[in-house]
Amino acid sequence: MKQLKLFAVILVLTVLSVLLHAGEAKVVKGTVKSNDGVPIYYQVSGKGEPALVFVHCWCCDRTYWNKQVPHFSKNYKVVTIDLAGHGESGLDRKEWTTQAFGQDVAAVVKQLDLKKVILLGHSMGGGVIAEATPLIPERVIGLVGVDTFNTIEQKFTREQFDQLLAPLRADFVKGTQNFIRSIMFYPDADPALVDKIANDMASAPSEVGLGAMEALFNQDLPALLDKIKVPVYCVNADKFPIDIEAGKRHTVSFKVRIMPKVGHFLMMEDPKTFNRLLDETLKELTQTQ
Repeated sequence: MKQLKLFAVILVLTVLSVLLHAGEAKVVKGTVKSNDGVPIYYQVSGKGEPALVFVHCWCCDRTYWNKQVPHFSKNYKVVTIDLAGHGESGLDRKEWTTQAFGQDVAAVVKQLDLKKVILLGHSMGGGVIAEATPLIPERVIGLVGVDTFNTIEQKFTREQFDQLLAPLRADFVKGTQNFIRSIMFYPDADPALVDKIANDMASAPSEVGLGAMEALFNQDLPALLDKIKVPVYCVNADKFPIDIEAGKRHTVSFKVRIMPKVGHFLMMEDPKTFNRLLDETLKELTQTQ
């Protein structure tokens, strides 16, 4: 009788465990060498087409999409990437260019043999997915920018750029902390989240951060977008202006959804609203195919 009761308890616990974890997507981890041999780390959750490939911003990593992976992996194959010099990917790169970062993304897409892909990029990640698309044009069906592609025709002069970057060159940690805290958030943003992001980004290797900034300055984003023949959508914060007409001039289709009362890290500040708007964007984008 005791054995029977023990068996019943084990059976109940097993069933409860299965039910609790039934909705959890299995995570597959891997690395692939980019075009220059640098190992690129990625994670895969869920299944379905199109696959969603999420690309983080400057001095961040794949974990900045943690509030999106469980939600979107219910209906899509979700891939998150650490670009070279970020997260768990390799550091042995001589020049931290947007072209090289684009090669990182293309390498992962090819490694996983993704046939139908939507590339999503936050901030600097927007410029990266624009670089990646011409490398895998037969696979990409659309781009989604996250608080990026705001004013693609605006260009800093060399003097303006050097002035902007001077504090980071003088003291990367302090300069990055001040840059993130003073510009990227509204005053009422969650202090814990602000601290986390500022500390994360300030702890990045300075050669990666400064090199990537220089690459963004040199990137001709309008010319890149001119060559891309798939729709470009955005989910952007209301904190920064956006020139929608400029976006339309350089894309086959350009649409923007705006999130109110959030700063640059909108997918972390208000993940519920962000996920809803991204769901709407993805449905609209896939219906055009």
